[in-house]
Amino acid sequence: MRISPPSLTSPSELINDVHPLGEALKARLADVLALTGARIRALGHGDNAEVQSSFERINESSTMALGSWLAGEGPEVSLQAKKHAGQLYGELAAHRDASLQEVTARCLCWRDSVAEVLHESAAQLDVPPEALSQALNIMQLGLEFSLLRMAKYFDSEHRRTDEELAFMATHDALTGLPNRTLILDRTEQLLLRARRHGTPVAALFIGLDNFKGVNETLSHGAGDELLRAVAQRLDGVVRDTDAFGRLGGDEFVVIAEELSLADGPELVARRLQQALKKPFTLQAEQETHLTVTASIGIASVPRPSAEEFLRDADIAMYQAKWAGKNRYVMFEPGMQDAVQNRMTLEMDLRDALPNDEFFLVYQPTFKLNDMTPTGVEALIRWNHPTRGIVQPNDFIPLLEGSGLITDVGAWVLRKACHQGAKWRKAGYQVGMAVNVSGRQLDTDEFVIDVRNALLESGLEASALTLEITETTLMRNVEETTRRLTAIRELGVRVAIDDFGTGYSSLAHLQQFPVDALKIDRAFISRLTESAEGETLIHTLVQLGKALSIETLAEGIELEQELSILQGEQCDSGQGYLFARPLEVEAAEAFLKTWPKNTAVGPVSALESSRGEAVTT
Repeated sequence: MRISPPSLTSPSELINDVHPLGEALKARLADVLALTGARIRALGHGDNAEVQSSFERINESSTMALGSWLAGEGPEVSLQAKKHAGQLYGELAAHRDASLQEVTARCLCWRDSVAEVLHESAAQLDVPPEALSQALNIMQLGLEFSLLRMAKYFDSEHRRTDEELAFMATHDALTGLPNRTLILDRTEQLLLRARRHGTPVAALFIGLDNFKGVNETLSHGAGDELLRAVAQRLDGVVRDTDAFGRLGGDEFVVIAEELSLADGPELVARRLQQALKKPFTLQAEQETHLTVTASIGIASVPRPSAEEFLRDADIAMYQAKWAGKNRYVMFEPGMQDAVQNRMTLEMDLRDALPNDEFFLVYQPTFKLNDMTPTGVEALIRWNHPTRGIVQPNDFIPLLEGSGLITDVGAWVLRKACHQGAKWRKAGYQVGMAVNVSGRQLDTDEFVIDVRNALLESGLEASALTLEITETTLMRNVEETTRRLTAIRELGVRVAIDDFGTGYSSLAHLQQFPVDALKIDRAFISRLTESAEGETLIHTLVQLGKALSIETLAEGIELEQELSILQGEQCDSGQGYLFARPLEVEAAEAFLKTWPKNTAVGPVSALESSRGEAVTT
């Protein structure tokens, strides 16, 4: 039932003896406020300064409006006061600074204070009882009108707040997408519908690749901006009937059914990855362009619960990351054991450095024109206490993903510099090359690490080469260039590792302070397969010569490959044709005996006694 607000007496209907009471009320505004404040404090409601200030403003405007009305003035002042009071009531309701009960009690305190002042004024002015009665009646009706408006504000604001709280409980605060709670609920509904109607359903678990580096390299603000942009981009390719949400961090999920799966969940995955291909432009601090890829795990066999269904997709997503990222993988039952094994391995990795389980092996490099040894490349190995020698491909991605690569990389740098200095003091004038991860190059701390490693070891800066992949160079071009320039100023050499497999351009090669290009094994292996392979090597070698940059071919395994590279005048090379990675004693023996017999061939007798792994 709709309740109409009470009607107030118009100024023309007031008896003349009421007008002096109106003037007296306005004149005694301070008394009304003081009396009201005292009554409120007596009720124990005067502690909140912000609420008290709001009510003093309400009381002041309401008192002056009532006084003007009683004095016979126009309705404009009263209407303005009602509007002002309504705004303040709305703020109190929205912020929940005071309960409806407290607000009502404060209003009644004001009423009693006004009544007290009106009674005193009527006695002083000798106003007839009927005039006082009319003034009190007008005040009461005005109060009831205000209480109705106030209750309406509180009810409206509480409904809105409850709706907002319900939304916040089921949606991600950053992107506005459904959160894990809502996604699990929707997944349960889709699984139930799939079981009831026998229709297909699939969960696609999406994990952004290398997102942690965005937060560390740029800022958390840039990371948040990127997540919002990714959410918007992906939301644009997901059907309205499918569920799409953010599970937290850099992980999103799509639950697709029926028509979306007409061509299989793989098509949905490809569509999601295609949506990310266009670079993102971030404005967080300075305009930055980023290319983002995602690894996607797909579960298409319904499980008894939504949690299990999403877990299968999550496991497949991690398999996609371990397989090289930027791809999708279908869940298979055996993956659970693989994930558990991987997690156990990562836990063991955290103890490997303090337990001195890492060691270095060294693979020699040569000048190809006279086959003189020019240096060695330091490669890390892990001697697990129960598993034995763990392959680099099995633990280096885990070091990268967990962030342990920063500390381990610093250890490799110090260890290699000490060994390089020791060999040079022993008369072996060879350089030392060390691989650098993108995580190390993300901070200025790395420049300090290089400087300290050189000072502690005594190795000449010119004898140290830092090898950095193309992908690492392109993560943040400006910052990378600045840090590499600082490293070059120390006298250290810089080489681009796995050259040709990334996406650096000629302009970038000219921009970066680079001394050498390491041509990836993938190109070397094509030399004997087709004429195109030779043409490509010719182009890469000539590019190095044009830029006055040394070219080094990695992964040379065949005499024919060596012959072609020498014919193309490639500067340096390394590979199993000359030597596998060797432990310290074997490497030193190799350097000592190589000049006595320069015939090229495998050096299997000098291989490490602990067993060798694929180079990284």
